[in-house]
Amino acid sequence: MKKFLNEFKTFALKGNMIDLAVGMIIGSAFTGIVGSLVNDIFMPLLSIFTGKINFDNLMIVLGSGEYAATINYGTFLTQVVNFLVVSFVIFMMVRQINKFHSKYEKEEVKEETEKECPFCKTKISIHATRCPHCTSVLDEITDLK
Repeated sequence: MKKFLNEFKTFALKGNMIDLAVGMIIGSAFTGIVGSLVNDIFMPLLSIFTGKINFDNLMIVLGSGEYAATINYGTFLTQVVNFLVVSFVIFMMVRQINKFHSKYEKEEVKEETEKECPFCKTKISIHATRCPHCTSVLDEITDLK
């Protein structure tokens, strides 16, 4: 049992797990902000163009009487708009973060030290004039990669 608990502790305290937890907390807070943006700003603006329809009241009533069921497609439309807004905002954030990273991360230019023999396809020194494996003479004019 002690081995199991130690293994779980190692798993739970890994950097990726902590990052995931922080992301989930920020995501849940962000969901509240986007929900308010959709419900309090976008949907009222959209209702102006649709004849002041309250999307939450759009439904199809199935049956009649006390136990009538409803299909609340207006609430579904609100959630679709919510999803599209969240997706767009996340796309824009990731796009900006990628631009930021590419601007400040410089790729290390690795100088090539090997080339491939065009005859036997083995790796040889970039300065070799003869392949040590197949003994073929390598022309300096030939562009070897």
